[in-house]
Formats: sequence, structure tokens, C-alpha cells
Amino acid sequence: MAISAEPTVVLSHLHHTDGSATFSQDGYTVIGAVNGPIEVSRRDELPEEAVVEVTVRPAAGVGGTRERHLESILQATLRQVIFIHNFPRRLIQITLQVTSTPDNDSVGSKIVQASVNLPILPSLLQTSVLTLLSASIPLAMTLTSILLAVTPDGILRSPTIKEIQGANSVHVLAFSSHGELLVAESDGIFTMDVWDDVHTVARRICCVETSANDSMQEDGLEEKAGGIMTFVKSVLQEKVNQDLNWKK
Repeated sequence: MAISAEPTVVLSHLHHTDGSATFSQDGYTVIGAVNGPIEVSRRDELPEEAVVEVTVRPAAGVGGTRERHLESILQATLRQVIFIHNFPRRLIQITLQVTSTPDNDSVGSKIVQASVNLPILPSLLQTSVLTLLSASIPLAMTLTSILLAVTPDGILRSPTIKEIQGANSVHVLAFSSHGELLVAESDGIFTMDVWDDVHTVARRICCVETSANDSMQEDGLEEKAGGIMTFVKSVLQEKVNQDLNWKK
């Protein structure tokens, strides 16, 4: 199994937005921008909490059913992450622009028809949270997400499009910084025992903080362990250090 490339992040690089981030991993690059809390139309306002609006724009063409489905998942998830009750009758507007995808992830390909939205979902989730952090939106928690594929050879982390096409099932799981399961999207045929194994592997990858030299070889997964939560923290620490350079 080929080890997936390390993710890269750029924070607060867009002007005229309250926060921005660009996240790249596994062939996907997503640019996120957030504005808010801002005024919302009286027709859409909620009297006791903020309205969270998520817009996903594809790399090419006009958004359709695929993007609307992704937006619904992202909106439901981010409403659990943001302190929405701090901003009644306000709008938090998040825009996610997909700028690049793997070569085989195109409209009409087998992966779009079969697993629909799952491969790009972790990148969208991660970009959303990093964008909110860049904008200093108060959050109850952060989250980390991972894509796993169950194959006859075991559980693959961040599988390629070809590996997804040959998998028995594909899963996207996201965990909060408290270790709670926030998102569980699956496609394919699997038993509850298999799902339990997927959950165990995904939680370890997302939530366990490890050093760069640690590795794991369990449940059919041979990959550098953990690191996602550690990676997010290191990105934010670097941003804080840059912001405090003026003190030096």
C-alpha cells in the first residue's frame, strides 16, 4: 500500500474575508472562506441561534445534487462544532471551493456513481474547521476526519480512486477533539463487526496523538499511526507563533 502524501495547510491568506484556509491531501485541494457573524435576512434568521450556511463549489462546472448533499452533511456537522447560541439572529457563511481533484474523480466516472461524495468529504470537513479557526469563530470543539476503505487485504487509510472502486465498502468518520463520533458516512456492503473495526482504526488515526516515528500494524492497516490531531495542533501553533512575532 502506498502511503498517502502528508497534508498541507495555508491559513488566513485571502483578503476581504473574516477567515480563510487552503487544505490539500490525497489529490484534493479545497479553499475555504468564512464571513461572520453577519446580518441575516429576517426571513431566514433564527431567534436563539446563528444560521450556518455552507456552499460547496466544484472544481469545474456548476454545483448539483452531489454538492447539495455535501452541504447538508457539512452544515449539520458544523452546527455541532460552532457555539451557535452565542450569535442569535446572525449568519455564519462558509464557502468551500474545490480547486483540484484526483484525475479519476470526474463527473460520470464509476467512483462518482458508486460512492458519490465520500472521497472528498474529509478534505471539506478539515478545511471548514481550519477556516473557522482562522476567523476566530468560537468553537465548542474541533474535529478530524479520515477516509477508509475495506478491502480483502484489510482496511486502507486514504485509499486511491482505484482502491475505492475495488473495495467492499468505503467509510468516512469524523471525531471531535473530545473523541466523540460526529460523522459516520458509509457506502458498500459490510457487517457490524467490520464497522466496529473501521471505527476503532479511524478513532485511533484521528484522535491518538503520536510522534512522527510511531507506527501501527493492526486490523490490516500498515500506516503511520495517528498524527491528524497532532498535525492540526501544530498548524495552529505555528499560526499563533507567527501572529505573536511582533512581541519579539
